[in-house]
Amino acid sequence: MESTAEQISIVSLFMQADPVVKGVMLILAIASVWSWAVAVDKWLQFGELETNAHKFERQFWSGRSMEDVEDGGDRPRDALTRVFAAASREWREARRTGLTGDAPQMMLERVDRLMQAQISREMQRASRNLGVLATVGASAPFIGLFGTVWGIMNAFTNIAAQQQTNLAVVAPGIAQALFATAMGLAAAIPAVIFYNKFTGDLDRFGDRLDTFSDEVAARLSRRLNERN
Repeated sequence: MESTAEQISIVSLFMQADPVVKGVMLILAIASVWSWAVAVDKWLQFGELETNAHKFERQFWSGRSMEDVEDGGDRPRDALTRVFAAASREWREARRTGLTGDAPQMMLERVDRLMQAQISREMQRASRNLGVLATVGASAPFIGLFGTVWGIMNAFTNIAAQQQTNLAVVAPGIAQALFATAMGLAAAIPAVIFYNKFTGDLDRFGDRLDTFSDEVAARLSRRLNERN
């Protein structure tokens, strides 16, 4: 029993595993590393989105006029600035061509459509790679379960072939099977947790963009009323 315990380690479990179980372990290891890489990237991304949004909102509500608020020029670098830039460009063009008759109302409708289109692009950008976490979280336990079933089948095959049921015959196959299960859970649990967190962050960010676009439209409407 002592020699059997010494032989059972993470490395030995992998090296002695059946090719199918070994393939399952490799897939789960790659999935786990991939999901963690995505999670770290999204954590940094949402942190940057929050910081930039807070910074631009302070500038927007600092008392400056629409013309004085910086829209990032030709290549705005953050989400709120890009949404504002879509409205700002239309506002400048409308002022240049003149606002008479139904032009103000049409301009407001165009601004709203442009901001909503930009919000859709920002949401697509922010949600990129979240599907990886969802896929890993949903599939990893079943991949691990497949490795478990296959490992147990091998264990029973060894028992039948050697016609022995002592620990030295049974333990390696069972250990490999359970290790596949553990790897599946180790890959899935963090992926599900991070997916739920980032989905919530994405929903809050979308609400923030929608609220900001309403505020921009309200300021433009007020400016038009002042001009009249």
